[in-house]
Amino acid sequence: MCTAATYTTRDHYFGRNLDLEHSYHETVCVTPRNKTLPFRHMAPQPSHLAMIGMAFVVDGFPLYYDATNERGLSMAGLNFPGNAQYNQPSDGKDNIASFEFIPWILGQCATVAEARQLLARINLTDTPFSPQLPPSPLHWMIADQKEVIVFEQTARGGTVYDNPVGVMTNNPTFDYHLTHLADYMGSSASLPSNRFAPSVSLSQYSRGMGGFGIPGDLSSASRFVKVAFTKMNSESGDSEAESITQFFKILGSVEQQKGCCRLGKDEAGRDICEYTIYSSCCNMDTGVYYYTTYGNSRITGVDMHAENLDGSELAVYELETDQQIHMANRKD
Repeated sequence: MCTAATYTTRDHYFGRNLDLEHSYHETVCVTPRNKTLPFRHMAPQPSHLAMIGMAFVVDGFPLYYDATNERGLSMAGLNFPGNAQYNQPSDGKDNIASFEFIPWILGQCATVAEARQLLARINLTDTPFSPQLPPSPLHWMIADQKEVIVFEQTARGGTVYDNPVGVMTNNPTFDYHLTHLADYMGSSASLPSNRFAPSVSLSQYSRGMGGFGIPGDLSSASRFVKVAFTKMNSESGDSEAESITQFFKILGSVEQQKGCCRLGKDEAGRDICEYTIYSSCCNMDTGVYYYTTYGNSRITGVDMHAENLDGSELAVYELETDQQIHMANRKD
């Protein structure tokens, strides 16, 4: 499963946790403006907006998990099993395979308003990338510096939801998650007052009791509440370092540790565990993409604008996955 979020200080930030049971060799990938993007049912795009994000690159095509384009529009696909429904190609629609969806939108749109126009014509197809890579059931969060939306294609068709909290997780559908937040209207980051029985002397025995009841399990509904509470109450300075530090702390509130979400056994009898493979944070205004991995908590950055954005070849950066530890009192 996964979690996505936005955050605003002086600049605007977008990112996500990728929670899976194994890695697909993710890399940070910059797609320059003149890298031809082929589409299975639509005309190729020989030129488009440049973008940066996390992708599994196969045969020269970036299968983006999340990305931000040079105008700041950002998009992430999150697991949506049992609800996502892809269709056969349909006349009169923009027929886009699910794996093409992120470059299709980010290659053409500078804002959420422009993305809404494309979403009105979209038909996500069940076209596989290859026999080895069938379609993944996903829904998507799309954000610019002013607004956030969620797009889901289910048996009811394509639906665009306004997203006033700027976070997203997985099942159920997004309207449920917004309704579910009402269960926690009484929660607060402030110390609580005694409204249970004012005539009875009740004293606070711990700090943080205003948030009593905020869930802490790893289910998608609980993670939605927890990350929304964390994000909506977060405070930080507005420098780049303070902002991205706080963003990773927001994602850290719902990260998954190996062993806490067990999916069964592999052929050797070992536990299969879902965990947070990477966390990302992209500055939507500057195009700098930051990430951490499960094995390396040091923040690593890649600057989209340090690349030749008028080029025609992908720029791909392997993830730094080995822990980097600074020893303060040793010289070896």
